[in-house]
Amino acid sequence: MSTRPTRGRTRAAIALTALLGSTALATLPVTTASAAADGVAVQYRTSASGATADQSEPWLKVRNTGSSTIQLSQVKVRYYFKADSPTATYRFACSWAVRGCAGITGTFGTLARPTATADRYLEVGFTPSAGSLAPGSDTGDMQLRFHQSSWQTLRQSDDYSFSGAQTAYADWSKVTAQVAGTTVWGTAPEGNDPTDPTDPTDPTDPPGGGQTLFDDFTYTSHTDPAISAHGWSVRSNSGGPGVPGATWDPSKVTFVNQSGNTVMNLETSTAGTGASTRHTEVLTRAMKFRNGTYAARVRFSDAPRSGPDGDRVVQTFFTINDLKAPMADDYAEYDFEYLPNGGWGEPANILYTTSWETYNPDPWQAVNQHSESRQSFAGWHDLVVTIDNSAITYYVDGRLFGTHDAAYLPERPMSINFNQWLIDLNGQTSTTPRAYDQQVDYVLHVKDQVLTPAQVAAKIAAYRGAGTAFVDEVPAG
Repeated sequence: MSTRPTRGRTRAAIALTALLGSTALATLPVTTASAAADGVAVQYRTSASGATADQSEPWLKVRNTGSSTIQLSQVKVRYYFKADSPTATYRFACSWAVRGCAGITGTFGTLARPTATADRYLEVGFTPSAGSLAPGSDTGDMQLRFHQSSWQTLRQSDDYSFSGAQTAYADWSKVTAQVAGTTVWGTAPEGNDPTDPTDPTDPTDPPGGGQTLFDDFTYTSHTDPAISAHGWSVRSNSGGPGVPGATWDPSKVTFVNQSGNTVMNLETSTAGTGASTRHTEVLTRAMKFRNGTYAARVRFSDAPRSGPDGDRVVQTFFTINDLKAPMADDYAEYDFEYLPNGGWGEPANILYTTSWETYNPDPWQAVNQHSESRQSFAGWHDLVVTIDNSAITYYVDGRLFGTHDAAYLPERPMSINFNQWLIDLNGQTSTTPRAYDQQVDYVLHVKDQVLTPAQVAAKIAAYRGAGTAFVDEVPAG
């Protein structure tokens, strides 16, 4: 059991500040394969109207043209296009939506019968959180986009569903829509009815009905509106943990391309004073995650990107909720924390996993269980923690790292967090500026299901193979 006082007091600050703060229109026949009770129409426009573009932007609205309310989770819309090469892979993103991007999914499929203008499709769906459509109502604006994983230029002019002349919303029958598996709108490329039984199963469907959060962190900057739309907060409010007087600086959270893959970079910097110190944190605004599987691929650093080494830096992936009162038994926190230069009494690099039941900040008293490994963990690592009704189990790179007891199980939902910060300025007293980087490739949570590290890897590969950059099916509360 760990009693690291500095660490415990800083976690109280997280709970009480960060979490609480923070071509012209084609006239084509429309298929009406279902009764009027569940009809929909789809409108389309594009904001990327050139024959070529960095990314395709099919903006859509779905309207209920029937006589009864439709659950959006029963609706699927397909946009058809021609891949730019046989091996090209694609990624989907939602920039903004009236109903919120968190309720919109995007997956890619391959047509069984390719045509001159289509061999792939983007299928847009909805999670239960998207709600329903009353007769006559529509979803409002859904500003969607997709691009090659390599960010190579797209040729749109040969895409079946694309029209550069369509710059205002209008009914568009070159996309198809299904309600509960029945096609009710549009005409697919010849020989490719969406209800064709040879259509592949969506590889991103969660096994056994598990509700999933997955984010590939395909954003442009900390001001990208999709970050907030996807439920994340980039911390800017003051307070702990770490160096007194330090700033939590959103601008130090950036997104960088590495061999065609976007990763999130958290930079922490200092010139040896509190005023010059910049910490970084990204966390979910909602505390809605409890039992199940949590996973992230994180790159730890032993040395600064620039400047002298030696600062007591903490690099993390963790879940947490707020401490409502000292020693409150419904507090919960589950951490991966890497200290490349030691700290909390440790002289050198150490990786902790810690499961917290509760604590009292003053006088200090802690109830937790931890595992540790005193060695370098510089580089990329796959981190997995599973929580069921009997234990908390931590894995690093597919190997068991530690198992903690049922006494430390969570009683309330939590948020998901990444941060990087300095414990103090005692490890390196130089006033020469220095900066440290922690990077995050993806995060995954599967509600109420315990997955092995191999199952996690397969699930991530399925999402990426389908070109899915974000999905959130986890209900609130």
